[in-house]
Amino acid sequence: MITKLLDIPSPPSHSPDDVMKCKSDGDFRPLLFDWYKYVGLLCNAAASIRRESRGIRKLPSVHYSVLVGLLNRCSRLMFGNVALSHEGFFGETTSILDRCIFESAVKMAWLCQKRDEDSFTRYLSDGLKTELKLRVRIHTDVAKRGGRTLVIEERMLRSIENYIASSGLKEEQIRSAKKLPDMGAMIETLKLDKIVYIVAQSIGSHHVHGTWPSLRFNYLEEVDGVLGPRDHDCQTHVSQYVFVPLAILDSLDSFMTFVCLDEDVLQSFLDFVHGIRSRIRQLNDAAVGNGMELTDEI
Repeated sequence: MITKLLDIPSPPSHSPDDVMKCKSDGDFRPLLFDWYKYVGLLCNAAASIRRESRGIRKLPSVHYSVLVGLLNRCSRLMFGNVALSHEGFFGETTSILDRCIFESAVKMAWLCQKRDEDSFTRYLSDGLKTELKLRVRIHTDVAKRGGRTLVIEERMLRSIENYIASSGLKEEQIRSAKKLPDMGAMIETLKLDKIVYIVAQSIGSHHVHGTWPSLRFNYLEEVDGVLGPRDHDCQTHVSQYVFVPLAILDSLDSFMTFVCLDEDVLQSFLDFVHGIRSRIRQLNDAAVGNGMELTDEI
């Protein structure tokens, strides 16, 4: 049933020997890495569902494009993490991308839950207001030169106009739109646990902004009582292969529940995602030593 909308490969399959090796090594990252890649593929497949497909809600074109763009962003950033971490390293960089993926996933789920034009207008205007400010600054600089426009300014002005035109919004709509809620408010609307905000957003911000905890953890090490540059040995943590896919799967649930009008296809998809989610959690339980026994594949 799910193949009516999604053209995706079969989920990864791991042999008992694969599982036993991870158990003996005390490292389940190889298995979770495969599932991480697969969730990225699933996200990409969802982004490829065409708006005119049968059984898809007829949303305004730009609204559907926002959702597809956010899905594609999550998918491509996940693939970026796959390329970076396939040998286990670049943990300092994958942590930054994790924060970006999580934020996009939450925004998409929030839009799918709100389901109203105002929320999409607020999302679109959030970025375009900055473009309007930039345009004012460029025009001011041009006026100071007596009307002479630099080549780079011409390119920037064309880009700004294209962004505005593609949004379908009038400039007055952009200026008057309410500010987009912050991530804490979106997470509260989605009824996610407060710990999600603290861990994924607030602590994730350390890695984006280069705060002291991030420097101390990823970029500095103590040698003879002195902190100096840490070598290129930051591993991607096993939890990163768990948290991001689970966040994406929750957002895919929100997306499909919003856009899919075929109840049978929707339920098939939700059941499929539930099986993936259960398997990832099962592997995580084994990885952190919760004593869970691994069952058969989904």
